[in-house]
Formats: sequence, C-alpha cells, structure tokens
Amino acid sequence: MLTAERYLTLYDRFNGEGAADTFVEATVEELSDVLYCTPRNAKFVLRKLEEEQLIAWSPGRGRGNRSRIAFRLEKEPYLLEISRSLVERGEYKQAFDFLDKFAHGTNARETFMDWLNGHFGYKKIDLDGKIARDLLRFPVFSPVMSIDPAEVNFSFDAHLVRQIYGRLVQYDVQQEKIIPAIAHTWTSTPDATEWVYYLRKGVLFHDGRELTSEDVVFTFSRLKEGKPNSWVLRGLADIEPVGPRIVRFRFERPNRIFDRFLCTAAASILPKDFGGREEEAFWALPIGCGPFRLHSVSPHSILLAAHTSHYAGRPYLDGVRVVNMPEECHDAFGELPKVMRGFEDDPPSEADSLAEDNLQQLIQLCNGSTMIVWNMNRAGPHQSEAFRRAVQMILNPAELVEDLAGNRVLPATSFRPEVSMATPIGELDSERVRSALRESRYDGEVLKLRAREKYGDEARWIVRKLAEWGIQAEIVPTSRTDLSDGIQLTDADLTILCVVFAEDEVCEVEFYEHGSCVVKNYLDQERDSWIRKRIDASLSADSQRDRRLHLREIEQRLRDEACIIFLYHERNNRMLPSYVRGASLNSLGWIDFKDIWFENHE
Repeated sequence: MLTAERYLTLYDRFNGEGAADTFVEATVEELSDVLYCTPRNAKFVLRKLEEEQLIAWSPGRGRGNRSRIAFRLEKEPYLLEISRSLVERGEYKQAFDFLDKFAHGTNARETFMDWLNGHFGYKKIDLDGKIARDLLRFPVFSPVMSIDPAEVNFSFDAHLVRQIYGRLVQYDVQQEKIIPAIAHTWTSTPDATEWVYYLRKGVLFHDGRELTSEDVVFTFSRLKEGKPNSWVLRGLADIEPVGPRIVRFRFERPNRIFDRFLCTAAASILPKDFGGREEEAFWALPIGCGPFRLHSVSPHSILLAAHTSHYAGRPYLDGVRVVNMPEECHDAFGELPKVMRGFEDDPPSEADSLAEDNLQQLIQLCNGSTMIVWNMNRAGPHQSEAFRRAVQMILNPAELVEDLAGNRVLPATSFRPEVSMATPIGELDSERVRSALRESRYDGEVLKLRAREKYGDEARWIVRKLAEWGIQAEIVPTSRTDLSDGIQLTDADLTILCVVFAEDEVCEVEFYEHGSCVVKNYLDQERDSWIRKRIDASLSADSQRDRRLHLREIEQRLRDEACIIFLYHERNNRMLPSYVRGASLNSLGWIDFKDIWFENHE
C-alpha cells in the first residue's frame, strides 16, 4: 500500500498527463521534497519502485546531465487495481480513502463504483471446495456487536442470530400467531405460572448432534444468570427437563405471553456446555440449529453456509456473505443503485422504470420509532420537567420530517406508527415554549447530545432548532460500541436512538429492561421501579387489550413527562433483481435469507 501511494504521489507530481514509459526530468532532491524524506531515503524508494517494475530511473551523471524517471503503469488502471485489491481483502474504507486521494483527473471513482455494484449481490463462488451456485453478498454499515443470544441488542445482530440458531417457537407475522419451531407443541396452566414445551425429534445442530431438552435447560439456565437479556426469564423460578424431549418452566408469578417471549432472538437455543468446547473457543465460531451455519468470521465479513440438515428444510441459498462496511462509507454507497440497499429518497413509482432495470421493490413502515431519550440520572437543566416540555415543543416532529425528508416519512408521537397516524401534531406555540423556559429557569448550560454518525443530520437539526430559542447544545459523536453498553453514555444529557419492535409487546418490555439498553441506564430509580410494576401487571393480564393498556400507560407517562421525545417513523426499502423470489421484509426490517430463491437465474 505504501509503495502504491509513493508511486501515485510521484506520478501526479512529475508525469501529470504524460503517457506511460515516457521519461521526464527529476532530480533526487525534487523527489525527496515530494516524498518528504531525505535524498538518501528517496534513493531507497526509487530502488524499491524499480524492483516492483513500476518505474524506470536514469540517474544523471556528469555536468549538465539531469536524472530522469519514467512511470511504467498508467495511473487509472493501477489505481483501480489497488482499490479492488483492498476491497477483496475487506479494506473498504481504505479503498475509498485511496480513491479520494488519487482519483482526481480520472474516471477511476465512477469505474470503481460500477465494479463494486457487481461485487455485491447474487453470485456463484467456490465454498468448501465445491461450487456454491447461489451466494448472496451484501454490505452493512455498522459492525456486528454480538451473536450471543444472551447479549444481542441491535436489530441486524438479532437478524443474524435468527439465521444461525433456532428457537422453541416463532411468531408468524403474516398469520399473526405463534407457530411451532423446535417445539412441535406446548401447554400452560390456567394461571400461566407453568409452561411445558415438547421438542421435535431429529433437530440437528450444525455439528450433527441432535438437540435435546438438556440443551434447552443449559441455554435458559445461562440466560437467567445476569445477562443483558435475562429479562426474557423475568419471574422464572425453575426450569427442568422432563425426559429427553420435554422441558418445564415454572414462574413465581403469571406470564401469559411467555410463548411470545420465546419468539425473540434472545431465546435462541445453544448446545449444552457449548458443544464440548471452552466458551471462548465456542464464540469464535459458534454453532446452532438454524438454517445457516457460521462458516467463517473476520473483522471485515461474516460468511454463512446453508445448514443442509435443517429440520424445516434446506435453504435455497448456499451461502450469505455479510460485508462490514465502515459507517462513514455509507454516503459513497448512495451511488449503488441496486441489490439489497434502500433508496433514500422517494422510491421509483414508474412501472416501466422498474421493468427496465429488472428490479422489484419492497417497502415497509418500520414498527418502531426514532427518538430522543433524556438521561434522568445526570444533573442538568433537563431535570426540570418544564425544560423537557419546552424542548419537546421546539423539536416538532412534523417539521423534522419535512426538513430532512428521505426515509423519515411519518412524524412520531408514539413507539407505534399506527398510534402516530391517529394523533394530530399541532403547530409550535411560541408563548407556551417561552412560559415553559421561564418556569425551568434555564441559565444557558450546554447540553451534551450523543448521536451516531447515521443520525448526524438529525443531531444538527436539533442543535439548530434549540439554538433558535437560546438553548445551547453540542454533539458528542457516538459509536455503535458505545450504544451496546448504555453505561458508556451516562456522560450525556440526551441520546438519539431508534427502537424496532420485532415482537410487538415483548420488545416493548425489552426496551425498558434490556441490561445494556440506553433507556435502562437513563431511567431514574423511581421511574424504573414503577415501570417494572406496570410490566408485571401487563404480563398477568388475561387479555391482550389489558396488557396493551398497562404498557400504553408506561409510554404515556414517559411522553407526558417528556422523558422521551418521539421524532419519526422510518420507511424500510429494499430493491432486488426481479428473479429473486420469496423475499419479504421481516419484523426486523430485513429479508430472511432462508426464504430466498432464484427463478431461472444461471
């Protein structure tokens, strides 16, 4: 890489628009000035470039004879070669940085993006020494934080967990009911304090071993012991195997939707004792009984291979490669028009446009919301409810959606879009804002606003709107790693985050109780204790209506006290080649890999 940079640096300085293999005059002193090194080191660089057959160097000897250098490779093809090699090694950010530095005056960037568009999508590759006829390769712009079900917190991580592991039951969005998975049936007592699950025969882990009740007991015993997702087992008194294929759960108090809890990614089943491996070794390449096995993991990508003995049938895809792209490269990928990426502006509406590109589009309103959460455990002006209400009025969701547009399509007043649709948002009442600010006695203290780079536009909009009312705020850049541990965010006054409710009311419980969630760490003790009691009441309720009322009460209090300020609901969009069949967006906003198949695509 350093050699390539030196070659192109010298090329730009001395060759300009000249042709390859054309000698131009250049002294060692001039070369050392360009390379910011001593003449001695410049000679070393020249020898290295000659050895790599990148240049020809003719030293000037005798009075009046100047040294000359010839560049043997044209700039643009060489630049593309290096950029592509970086991509093949998974170094995408370095490839973009390289192009930004040297592509001026060429068409290299446009040619590279065309190539990259073909790099992602549906391919045939050599997998395990065999021809894998169907591989999906696509980019994600945030690192995978964890594929341990006991820790998983982010939507794409949960999506991967669902591909690798199996769950006792799962929720079918189309049928709107819980359906069998590893368990073929289950029962509960009338008071919902005891649940019994009956396991299928022949459910195999990726190593070929059959799953039994011992694996289920191991999984949930581990989950119960102080894990971020221990909320799944709230109130669990005991779990025991009743034979090799029956498992009994006993609770201290009723949980009438425990079967819904077991639909979450957090309830995915692990092999007992990590399949006979040490725990650290297991997580380097874990196994489950899901439709895909984890083939390999690197800092830059994850490769999944089809689990050919999956109890529900072999996936059509042979493999899926998930490429981890730096978040700062997201804007550059706006140039990619196809294959597994969303469109930021309004989706194509002309049928002939879609037909021409042989594309299909999938559109879904995200079942969740982007919001601001106040840190109620940190001193500051936001400890005044009047101040929080003033900020809530200033940050009008309808104005945000109009100003920023893109996939921000519905102003939010709730977690759920259907509630927001039915709730009018009034215009800004300046006198009410002034009155609330006077009541709060705000004295100009600077607010610290944490936001990931993907919410940079939102953060800047918030800072600008608050400044119009004399409220000072500064943006503190936040990584996904920070968000994976809410404790790391306690130095901020407020944080922008997005929540996706994949399992409806169960995910609402998770929002309040996940051990690493921002909200869990931002709620003060009084509110946290009150919320836990409302959740207990919800889980004991006989009807879904009553359960929803208890959870709605929590949301209403947090909204009315402006502890949470809802901003907008997002639209999930995907564009796929027309030959891809079986594709639909799941509750997490992703396409289930196991459902995809190709029609007449060779």
